[in-house]
Amino acid sequence: MSASNGKRPPLMAERRYGAGKGARKDGGGSAPKAKGRATQAAKPRKRSARATRPAPRGPLGFAAAMVRGLMRFVLRVVWGVGWRIAMVLALVIGLGVAYYAAQLPPVTNLVDGRARGSVTLLDRDGATFAWRGDQFGGMVTADTISPHLRNAVVATEDRRFWWHPGVDPQGIASAIRINLSEGRGPLSGNGGSTITQQTAKLLCLGKPFDPETWESEAAYEADCRRTTLWRKVQEAVYAMAMEARYSKEEILTIYLNRAYLGAGTRGFEAASQRYFGKSAGQVNPAEAAMLAGLLKAPTTYAPTNNLARSQDRARVIVGLMEQQDYLSASEAEAARANPATLSATAQQDQGGYFADWVMDTGPEFFTRDTTEDVVIRTTLDPRIQTAAEQALLQVFEERVSPGSEAQAAIVVMSADGAVRAMVGGRNVSASGAFNRATQALRQTGSAFKPFIYAAALDLGMQPFDLVDDSPLTMNIPGSGSWSPENYDRRYDGMVTLTEALAESRNIPAVKISEQAGRENVRTVASMFGIDSDLAAGPALALGVSESTLLEMTGAYAGILNGGSSVTPYGLVELRLKGDDTPLMGTGGGIGERVISQEAAEKLTWMMSRVVAEGTGGRARIDGWEVAGKTGTTQGARDAWFVGFAGDYVAGVWMGYDDNRPLSGVTGGGLPATIWRETMTRVLDGQPVKPLPMRVPEPAAADTIAGAASQDVSPSNGQASDPETDRLLREMLGAPQGAEPAPAPEQRDREGLILDVLTNILGGAGN
Repeated sequence: MSASNGKRPPLMAERRYGAGKGARKDGGGSAPKAKGRATQAAKPRKRSARATRPAPRGPLGFAAAMVRGLMRFVLRVVWGVGWRIAMVLALVIGLGVAYYAAQLPPVTNLVDGRARGSVTLLDRDGATFAWRGDQFGGMVTADTISPHLRNAVVATEDRRFWWHPGVDPQGIASAIRINLSEGRGPLSGNGGSTITQQTAKLLCLGKPFDPETWESEAAYEADCRRTTLWRKVQEAVYAMAMEARYSKEEILTIYLNRAYLGAGTRGFEAASQRYFGKSAGQVNPAEAAMLAGLLKAPTTYAPTNNLARSQDRARVIVGLMEQQDYLSASEAEAARANPATLSATAQQDQGGYFADWVMDTGPEFFTRDTTEDVVIRTTLDPRIQTAAEQALLQVFEERVSPGSEAQAAIVVMSADGAVRAMVGGRNVSASGAFNRATQALRQTGSAFKPFIYAAALDLGMQPFDLVDDSPLTMNIPGSGSWSPENYDRRYDGMVTLTEALAESRNIPAVKISEQAGRENVRTVASMFGIDSDLAAGPALALGVSESTLLEMTGAYAGILNGGSSVTPYGLVELRLKGDDTPLMGTGGGIGERVISQEAAEKLTWMMSRVVAEGTGGRARIDGWEVAGKTGTTQGARDAWFVGFAGDYVAGVWMGYDDNRPLSGVTGGGLPATIWRETMTRVLDGQPVKPLPMRVPEPAAADTIAGAASQDVSPSNGQASDPETDRLLREMLGAPQGAEPAPAPEQRDREGLILDVLTNILGGAGN
């Protein structure tokens, strides 16, 4: 039965399932499109790709299914355990942060963490010339320092400082990537530490230095700087605790005050004062960049070590400040065009040897081991110090071969022992180095001879007395015969004492020493300040004993001041910083009289002949009276010139540290030249002042000194006190001054009597 419209009615299956994909659209006709919900219900449901994917078959399919199932299981286990571990770690970190935060003290207690204090040394005019110990210029804050300095530090060390919670994961990841790419370990090189983490390291995680626990402060700081994974974790927790306890400004304040910035400076205030002579609140962009650049490697980039290298580093910091919009393009260009330079005081960088010596002469608890900030006013004259340094450098540059390892030292002092300049080696700017002016014990050679003549003049001999410069052999008990020689192995016969000293003749020196008495010579030298062990035999006269340049120069100062001993000194006043009351004063100066003023003045005249007519000719200075003495030891291992002009006495030593012989150098050569170059600069512009010397009257032609010293002296050199000896000689009719010397037989008899009376009056041990 057909429908009235002539179309076939739909079959029951078609109504139930809809037309299949293969239903014809023509021929047999097609059903009309359903409308509304009926049409949607009839539309077949689209099956997912996963549902339609054929199931794998066989062993491979089974294995794949097993793997997928295992992975799903592992992921479920990891997730189940992982979030629990994360919760535990978060809890532990939180407890650690809370613990550290509760322990943190006020910020003001953390800004100065030095275990030792500082020493500031002032010259004679009150200007600072050296620093020792750990310098701390005083507390600064993130608000009181220059904004340029604050920005430079943040731009250099932690560009995200103002936003992170103490730890910067992005910075750590970047640092690890850089380290690995450069072939280092993940924790070696770049650390990715934030300023807060660096501050935690500076604070050593809150553990203060304990001298009973640590061998030294250096060992303590080395332990605080250890880089291990566990240490990094601790620093991260401590840093987050600081972020919880302090504001960003307070954390930055601690960092600005605790950071070490080279040249013994702790904190940016001390560094700014040390390098630029100004407060950290006054630095400009170029200076701020140089200070911030020190944080990477304080010693390497310290401008006092290498200014050019420090300026190069500062240019990098200026670039970072420009990139991070802390400086405009014009400001950055101006900073590059006008790099920071050192202050005048920092540029001088002089007096290092002198400062070390002053530190050694003061009490340890106020110098090397001080826990206080100390100020020491000294005797140093910067003009004279510069003169000595320039003279030494010039002579070595012009007159010494470039490859020479010879060393030299200079001391300049006033007649009262106040040291005005000191150079302890060719590296004139060194500090903490071996000081050849104060630490090197060297044979004095002929520079010792003035003390022989000082004793002789004080006993009544005269500059024009004659002495026989002829071969000499002495019988030394226990040693046999001894035959000294002159330096040139020539003998001049009868010469005056003045000529013998001027030409540095050895034979006359030995004879005068024996005539005056070795013990008298030893006493005079010791009282003038030669504290080293002095030879007991007749070789004493040839300068075989050792001394330091400082001792020798101080002893000559006693001759210049009229015959009184001096104690060389450099410390004038010591006080605590901020306190005007001195804790100690001058530790030296003029002491007791050693020889008479008349003897000192005659000796000064004799020493002036050394320069005018003898071995010290190279020390002459036009328009000035100069007196001094050359010295060259056996084998030319030491060369000396010590002398005085105007108000100053200066000593120069030259030699090798390993005691090798000098090649072609004597005391009258390079040492005298260095002395002249030094003193020419020292005296430049000073009013001419004559030396305190007395020109002696010519003596009788037959006055012979030392005529009886062809054999050992009557008392084997163990003479009595000079005044007692003089009285005994008067009692016995022995020659005084210009009187003729006795015959040998009479001298032996008188000597025997002198020895007996000396033992009776002074004791057998004298």
